[in-house]
Amino acid sequence: MDVTTLYSIGELSRRTGLSVRTIRFYSDSGVVAPTTRSPAGYRLYDLDALLRLELLGTLRELGMNLATIRRVLDRELSVAEVAAAHADAMDVQIRVLQRRQSVLRAVARRGADPEETKLMHRLTQLSGEERRRLIDEFVEGTFGTVDADPAAAMVRAATPDLPGDPSSEQVAAWVELAELVGDEAFRARMRRTARWQAAGRRLDIESDAGEELMDFTRRKVAAAIESGIDPLSDRAAPVIDDLIHRFAEVFARTPDREFRDWMARQFEEAHDSQVDRYWRLVWIVNGWKVVPNLIPVYPWLIHALRNDRDA
Repeated sequence: MDVTTLYSIGELSRRTGLSVRTIRFYSDSGVVAPTTRSPAGYRLYDLDALLRLELLGTLRELGMNLATIRRVLDRELSVAEVAAAHADAMDVQIRVLQRRQSVLRAVARRGADPEETKLMHRLTQLSGEERRRLIDEFVEGTFGTVDADPAAAMVRAATPDLPGDPSSEQVAAWVELAELVGDEAFRARMRRTARWQAAGRRLDIESDAGEELMDFTRRKVAAAIESGIDPLSDRAAPVIDDLIHRFAEVFARTPDREFRDWMARQFEEAHDSQVDRYWRLVWIVNGWKVVPNLIPVYPWLIHALRNDRDA
């Protein structure tokens, strides 16, 4: 094939895989102009036109628009420049699609109704700044604007930050968090519990029971949680009965229902199930690895103590 070879539209179509109609459109648009015409008036194209068409087809398959391609073909832009810009744009599109996919998976998992689906979509569409503002308003509404408040500082230090490509679990956790922080009753519970926790105060039952029993309790409950034992199930009964008897012996009390209720009230002083749920959701949204030693054991313990009161 030499540079003097001329091709008809039909021949270009066979060589490039583009339809005759498409080549005619590009020709009429001036993107790939004919080199000359035959005596009968048919358009003819040289090797340069063939190469332009092949590059044009490749760039179109990569999603570039015709105006940008024209600038590349006219050497106003390099292919590298266009490819870099287009790759950046595709990154944005991919993140959007991944987020939509995560929302859809979360909807399917939760069995969400149309209203909840719209809410989930709206919440995940918030910008990073808007999500931070939502948490800032929650912190200020809960603790006020005093910067020195250690409880507020503790909550701010663990601000949930939804990643650009969240998993369906992170999407669901973020939606649940957004619902929690807007609940005034939850804010009151967070205010009471977080200030206790931030102060590092020990519960009376912890001090009176002693470090050895408390360490044993944390290990036993953490093991139950890691084994997937529901605190309200029959499998939890041996664990909780053993702990009740150990505490009763230390406190010289009878391990009956009254003592069981007393233990639950003691542990509830600084632990609220909704607040513990908030921290768990923050871990999920931020993608933090769950450290077994930091698993909150008291919510499980309280639920188990409160279970089956009439037994």
